[in-house]
Amino acid sequence: MAESLQPATQEFARALRGALPQLRMPPFDERFGSEPRGLFTCADALVVAPSTVDQVSVILSMSHEAGVPVIPFGGGTGLVGGQVSPDLDRPLVVSLHRLRAVRKVDVAASSMTVEAGVTLQEVRTAAAGAGFRFPLSIASKGSCNMGGVMATNAGGVNVLRFGNARDLCLGVEAVLADGSVLDGLNELPKDNSGFDLKHLLIGSEGTLAIITAARIRLFPAARDRATALLTLTGLSAASELCARCKEILPDQLSAFELINRIGLEFLVETGLRRSLPMRETTEWLVLIDVDATQPMELDRKLFDVAESAQDAGLVADGVFAHSESQRKGLWMMRELIPEANSRIGAIASHDISIPIQSIVPFVEAATERLNGIGPFRVNCFGHFGDGNLHYNVFPPAGESRRNYMHLRDRIVGTVHALVREFGGSTAAEHGCGRLKAAELQLHGDATRLATMHSIKRALDPRGIMNPGVIFRLPRMG
Repeated sequence: MAESLQPATQEFARALRGALPQLRMPPFDERFGSEPRGLFTCADALVVAPSTVDQVSVILSMSHEAGVPVIPFGGGTGLVGGQVSPDLDRPLVVSLHRLRAVRKVDVAASSMTVEAGVTLQEVRTAAAGAGFRFPLSIASKGSCNMGGVMATNAGGVNVLRFGNARDLCLGVEAVLADGSVLDGLNELPKDNSGFDLKHLLIGSEGTLAIITAARIRLFPAARDRATALLTLTGLSAASELCARCKEILPDQLSAFELINRIGLEFLVETGLRRSLPMRETTEWLVLIDVDATQPMELDRKLFDVAESAQDAGLVADGVFAHSESQRKGLWMMRELIPEANSRIGAIASHDISIPIQSIVPFVEAATERLNGIGPFRVNCFGHFGDGNLHYNVFPPAGESRRNYMHLRDRIVGTVHALVREFGGSTAAEHGCGRLKAAELQLHGDATRLATMHSIKRALDPRGIMNPGVIFRLPRMG
């Protein structure tokens, strides 16, 4: 941006306190200075915790006037460094954890309005209490906040059927860089009076505004459900099996998750699981979830799909959930894989999307190229049904990742180059953050980037909103 940024000095803190006597200013600690993968740290920041949208408005207005960089902070679960900056001189961290209200559950409109600090799990629980469900689900649902969910356009396991956060959002309330409040929470199903700005702000990762509330879609609760963990005869079988599920259960297929045997071994290796559902398994597995709002004998139908797939040589074995506790156990196993990855310690982690028809040749090519770099273990898993893979590279068993970190840039460059060769994206559901900003500027479509820069300059002319995220960091003053 054209103007340099200034640190959040003690004088600036006193000015905020004078304008907002009730504003809480928590001490800066490790929670605000680090992120889950340890790639980014911040030595110091001024932290504020507003409890109303009006307080957020005043904070941004004063930050805009003073040129102080602002980092929105939700649950701190982001994996691309969007919530912490190592390069800003004492930024202002705006923690949204006190915006905690579920403002409204509208049964007639099948919607709910929630503030940014409500966790995803709390939203799912509130929806269930009203006889609905909110289908977005990710491993960090107990700690991630709805402001971050919307700001990153979070995805998760049910995108195949219900879409990303953008598809589940009916409107947002947000505060722009200059303190202006955008109220987009009207309850009109149809409103074509100009641009739909919520789609601009969702996925903008705090670079254009701070989302303070969202109106989200609710769906009828599931009355029938079936879940199966199936071992595959090979990775290519996943594509055909997924196509069969979409054809036979097109309106019921909610999740089709790819699991690698390495991921299951990590669960045992790290002590997160003492045993696995199967004594023996193949290299690739899929976890399938189908559900319906009315009884449909889904257990039988999913079993029939699996049996026909076994007859066709696609499936080797399977485990079916015969109770809700068994279903939760299978899903808990899947959701613990990221934690196991963290405990093992990845050399490099990749959140990528690949056209489904290209997943098999991509994995084969990636394996060959990485074998030329080192003796790695690769845990490739994720949301096969929508082409989103988590392709994570680990040291050999018994060795520390420290011995291989000098190869990290080469690994990332190799994987990302291959993703581009197959027409994929190197920023699937985690966003760009600070981690991938430089790569986006280097490899992104020129027209798209120019348009994004124009929007950024129009809405944030002083460049205070989450500097270094998506866009290159501006020069500090």
